[in-house]
Amino acid sequence: MNQTKKLALAAMFVAIGLVLPLLTGSIPEIGMMLLPMHIPVLFCGLICGYRYGLAVGFVLPLLRAITFGMPPLFPMGISMAFELATYGFVIAIIYGRAQWSQWRCLLSLFCALILAMIAGRVVWFAAMVVLIGISGEAFTWQMFITAAVLNSIPGIILQLVLIPSVMLALNKTGLVPFNVKNNAESVSP
Repeated sequence: MNQTKKLALAAMFVAIGLVLPLLTGSIPEIGMMLLPMHIPVLFCGLICGYRYGLAVGFVLPLLRAITFGMPPLFPMGISMAFELATYGFVIAIIYGRAQWSQWRCLLSLFCALILAMIAGRVVWFAAMVVLIGISGEAFTWQMFITAAVLNSIPGIILQLVLIPSVMLALNKTGLVPFNVKNNAESVSP
Protein backbone atom coordinates (compact mmCIF):
# COMPACT_ATOMS: atom_id res chain seq x y z
CA MET A 1 0.00 0.00 0.00
CA ASN A 2 1.47 3.37 -0.96
CA GLN A 3 1.97 6.27 1.46
CA THR A 4 -0.80 8.40 -0.07
CA LYS A 5 -3.34 5.64 0.43
CA LYS A 6 -2.14 5.08 4.01
CA LEU A 7 -2.40 8.79 4.74
CA ALA A 8 -5.95 8.94 3.34
CA LEU A 9 -6.96 5.90 5.38
CA ALA A 10 -5.38 7.36 8.51
CA ALA A 11 -7.38 10.56 8.01
CA MET A 12 -10.53 8.46 7.60
CA PHE A 13 -9.76 6.64 10.87
CA VAL A 14 -9.33 9.99 12.65
CA ALA A 15 -12.72 11.11 11.28
CA ILE A 16 -14.35 7.87 12.42
CA GLY A 17 -12.71 8.27 15.83
CA LEU A 18 -14.13 11.77 16.15
CA VAL A 19 -17.67 10.81 15.12
CA LEU A 20 -18.12 7.31 16.60
CA PRO A 21 -18.19 8.51 20.24
CA LEU A 22 -20.99 10.90 19.30
CA LEU A 23 -23.07 7.93 18.16
CA THR A 24 -22.33 5.71 21.16
CA GLY A 25 -22.63 8.67 23.54
CA SER A 26 -26.34 8.82 22.77
CA ILE A 27 -26.63 5.77 25.04
CA PRO A 28 -24.91 7.19 28.16
CA GLU A 29 -25.20 3.99 30.23
CA ILE A 30 -23.01 2.00 27.84
CA GLY A 31 -21.63 4.59 25.42
CA MET A 32 -18.25 5.08 27.09
CA MET A 33 -18.03 1.39 27.98
CA LEU A 34 -17.89 0.55 24.25
CA LEU A 35 -14.52 2.32 23.91
CA PRO A 36 -15.44 3.92 20.58
CA MET A 37 -12.12 5.72 19.96
CA HIS A 38 -10.13 2.51 20.39
CA ILE A 39 -11.70 0.75 17.40
CA PRO A 40 -10.50 3.04 14.58
CA VAL A 41 -7.02 3.21 16.12
CA LEU A 42 -6.75 -0.58 16.20
CA PHE A 43 -7.92 -0.78 12.58
CA CYS A 44 -5.46 1.92 11.57
CA GLY A 45 -2.57 0.00 13.11
CA LEU A 46 -3.64 -3.20 11.37
CA ILE A 47 -4.26 -1.68 7.96
CA CYS A 48 -1.82 1.25 7.72
CA GLY A 49 1.04 0.07 9.94
CA TYR A 50 2.68 1.12 13.17
CA ARG A 51 3.62 4.69 12.21
CA TYR A 52 0.09 5.64 11.29
CA GLY A 53 -1.44 3.63 14.16
CA LEU A 54 0.83 5.42 16.63
CA ALA A 55 0.12 8.86 15.17
CA VAL A 56 -3.65 8.42 14.88
CA GLY A 57 -3.79 6.95 18.37
CA PHE A 58 -1.91 9.86 19.89
CA VAL A 59 -3.70 12.64 18.01
CA LEU A 60 -7.28 11.34 18.21
CA PRO A 61 -8.07 11.82 21.95
CA LEU A 62 -6.29 15.19 22.02
CA LEU A 63 -8.16 16.40 18.94
CA ARG A 64 -11.43 15.11 20.34
CA ALA A 65 -10.79 16.79 23.70
CA ILE A 66 -10.03 20.12 22.02
CA THR A 67 -12.92 19.88 19.55
CA PHE A 68 -15.72 18.38 21.65
CA GLY A 69 -14.48 18.74 25.23
CA MET A 70 -14.64 14.97 25.73
CA PRO A 71 -12.65 13.33 27.08
CA PRO A 72 -11.45 16.12 29.37
CA LEU A 73 -7.95 17.05 28.22
CA PHE A 74 -6.36 16.67 31.66
CA PRO A 75 -5.77 13.99 32.78
CA MET A 76 -7.98 11.70 30.68
CA GLY A 77 -7.27 13.04 27.18
CA ILE A 78 -3.53 13.08 27.66
CA SER A 79 -3.41 9.62 29.22
CA MET A 80 -5.66 8.26 26.47
CA ALA A 81 -3.30 9.73 23.87
CA PHE A 82 -0.50 7.55 25.23
CA GLU A 83 -2.85 4.56 25.60
CA LEU A 84 -4.24 4.72 22.06
CA ALA A 85 -0.81 5.41 20.56
CA THR A 86 0.33 2.20 22.26
CA TYR A 87 -2.65 0.31 20.80
CA GLY A 88 -1.92 1.45 17.26
CA PHE A 89 1.80 0.74 17.57
CA VAL A 90 1.65 -2.62 19.36
CA ILE A 91 -1.09 -4.19 17.24
CA ALA A 92 0.74 -3.26 14.03
CA ILE A 93 4.12 -4.52 15.22
CA ILE A 94 2.87 -7.81 16.63
CA TYR A 95 0.45 -8.61 13.82
CA GLY A 96 2.86 -7.43 11.14
CA ARG A 97 5.74 -9.50 12.46
CA ALA A 98 3.71 -12.71 12.79
CA GLN A 99 5.15 -15.22 10.37
CA TRP A 100 2.32 -17.72 10.66
CA SER A 101 0.59 -19.53 7.86
CA GLN A 102 -2.43 -18.25 5.92
CA TRP A 103 -4.94 -20.18 8.03
CA ARG A 104 -3.48 -19.09 11.32
CA CYS A 105 -3.66 -15.35 10.55
CA LEU A 106 -6.84 -15.07 12.60
CA LEU A 107 -4.93 -16.46 15.56
CA SER A 108 -2.13 -13.93 15.06
CA LEU A 109 -4.77 -11.18 14.86
CA PHE A 110 -6.30 -12.23 18.19
CA CYS A 111 -2.85 -12.42 19.83
CA ALA A 112 -1.94 -8.96 18.53
CA LEU A 113 -5.29 -7.53 19.61
CA ILE A 114 -5.11 -8.93 23.15
CA LEU A 115 -1.47 -7.91 23.65
CA ALA A 116 -2.22 -4.40 22.32
CA MET A 117 -5.13 -4.08 24.75
CA ILE A 118 -2.96 -5.13 27.68
CA ALA A 119 -0.04 -2.89 26.70
CA GLY A 120 -2.35 0.10 26.13
CA ARG A 121 -3.99 -0.26 29.50
CA VAL A 122 -0.63 -0.56 31.27
CA VAL A 123 0.54 2.64 29.55
CA TRP A 124 -2.76 4.35 30.44
CA PHE A 125 -2.30 3.36 34.08
CA ALA A 126 1.25 4.72 34.15
CA ALA A 127 0.16 7.97 32.50
CA MET A 128 -2.73 8.39 34.95
CA VAL A 129 -0.45 7.77 37.93
CA VAL A 130 1.94 10.46 36.71
CA LEU A 131 -0.71 12.99 35.64
CA ILE A 132 -2.91 12.61 38.71
CA GLY A 133 0.22 12.61 40.87
CA ILE A 134 1.11 16.02 39.42
CA SER A 135 -2.18 17.36 40.73
CA GLY A 136 -1.37 16.00 44.19
CA GLU A 137 -3.83 13.13 44.23
CA ALA A 138 -3.36 9.38 43.87
CA PHE A 139 -4.52 6.97 41.18
CA THR A 140 -4.93 3.62 42.89
CA TRP A 141 -4.80 0.07 41.62
CA GLN A 142 -8.53 -0.28 42.45
CA MET A 143 -9.36 2.76 40.32
CA PHE A 144 -7.39 1.19 37.47
CA ILE A 145 -9.18 -2.18 37.73
CA THR A 146 -12.56 -0.46 37.77
CA ALA A 147 -11.87 1.93 34.87
CA ALA A 148 -9.65 -0.19 32.63
CA VAL A 149 -11.14 -3.63 33.18
CA LEU A 150 -14.58 -3.80 34.82
CA ASN A 151 -16.16 -0.78 33.11
CA SER A 152 -14.54 -1.73 29.80
CA ILE A 153 -15.83 -5.29 29.47
CA PRO A 154 -18.48 -4.40 26.83
CA GLY A 155 -15.85 -2.56 24.75
CA ILE A 156 -13.34 -5.37 25.09
CA ILE A 157 -15.91 -7.91 23.91
CA LEU A 158 -16.94 -5.63 21.05
CA GLN A 159 -13.31 -5.26 19.93
CA LEU A 160 -12.68 -9.02 20.13
CA VAL A 161 -15.73 -9.69 17.94
CA LEU A 162 -15.82 -6.68 15.60
CA ILE A 163 -12.17 -6.28 14.61
CA PRO A 164 -11.54 -9.89 13.49
CA SER A 165 -14.95 -9.98 11.75
CA VAL A 166 -14.24 -6.81 9.77
CA MET A 167 -10.71 -7.95 8.94
CA LEU A 168 -12.11 -11.26 7.63
CA ALA A 169 -14.68 -9.35 5.57
CA LEU A 170 -11.94 -7.10 4.17
CA ASN A 171 -9.95 -10.23 3.33
CA LYS A 172 -12.90 -11.68 1.40
CA THR A 173 -13.22 -8.50 -0.63
CA GLY A 174 -9.48 -8.48 -1.28
CA LEU A 175 -9.06 -4.99 0.19
CA VAL A 176 -6.87 -6.16 3.08
CA PRO A 177 -5.53 -9.64 2.38
CA PHE A 178 -4.50 -11.94 5.20
CA ASN A 179 -1.06 -12.99 4.09
CA VAL A 180 2.54 -12.73 5.18
CA LYS A 181 3.45 -10.33 2.34
CA ASN A 182 0.74 -7.85 3.39
CA ASN A 183 1.71 -8.18 7.05
CA ALA A 184 5.34 -7.41 6.28
CA GLU A 185 4.30 -4.33 4.31
CA SER A 186 2.21 -3.03 7.21
CA VAL A 187 5.27 -2.69 9.41
CA SER A 188 7.67 -1.43 6.79
CA PRO A 189 8.78 2.23 7.08
